[in-house]
Amino acid sequence: MVKLASAREIRRYGPSLALRRSEYINAGLYLFAAVLLVSAFAAQFSTEPASGLVLLLIALAIIAAVNVHDLIAHLAGIDYRVGLVEYDLQLVLVEFAVPVVVGVGCVVEFLGVLLVLLQEKKGYNYILEWHAMNLLIAGPVLWLIGSILNSCQIYERADGHVQILQESVLLPFLMGSLLLLVGAVMNHREQTGRDYHGIGLLGSAWIWLGICASIALFVGGLANVVKVFNMQQVNGLRLEKLRGGAQERLMQEREGLQTPLMINEQRRRRRDHEQAEPSLPTQITPYKDVLLSQSS
Repeated sequence: MVKLASAREIRRYGPSLALRRSEYINAGLYLFAAVLLVSAFAAQFSTEPASGLVLLLIALAIIAAVNVHDLIAHLAGIDYRVGLVEYDLQLVLVEFAVPVVVGVGCVVEFLGVLLVLLQEKKGYNYILEWHAMNLLIAGPVLWLIGSILNSCQIYERADGHVQILQESVLLPFLMGSLLLLVGAVMNHREQTGRDYHGIGLLGSAWIWLGICASIALFVGGLANVVKVFNMQQVNGLRLEKLRGGAQERLMQEREGLQTPLMINEQRRRRRDHEQAEPSLPTQITPYKDVLLSQSS
């Protein structure tokens, strides 16, 4: 239940004029989702635990949307030239794989929570409950994989300050994902052989570890807001470029794309200018003036 945290220069969260606003919205939405997660798990101790599951579904939908936005932003940063991954493996293992894996994990967990909620409202179904318990484990497994990939970033040119900010985001994300997985596995073992249905399938281990994990994710989201703020300053930090020749190839392809457009634009302007100039009438020399010039 994490998000991509990258220190690359290729992020393009919207048009250039809206870049800062889009990055702040992206980071703020994740922080809001983390608050919803804490509230969702804490609501399991209330008299209306079903309301907590509804909050959990909303938080999962927001986190999935944030990760899709991250994926699109990094694809746009390389002009959707996916072929550049052959020059820079981190591009596919981090910038592309993390939002995809985490987004799929959010969908899987969403389905698991939804099945539990439906069992609470519509009655007992052993097959659906069995699938729900497995989905509640599969989601955190994917989040843990995404967190590990998110942490495997290599820095060659990035500023030391940026690397400290990155670690302050990645470590809480990793701990939160691990706690969610442990809680789901313990809950599955706890409910084995017991005759519980609906929300009763969610034991105390799942709830308490879910609260701890949500707090860790909130800390990571708060650190991510600080990182985004520092990276958006006028004297911004030095960020990491593409490596393995991918950055140079991207610049060459962009220049190669822009040069023909500039040439065509110059030709069009020259043609329009020539058409706009009035053509001067050709003066015809009288025959008498020609004879006089020859006689002189």
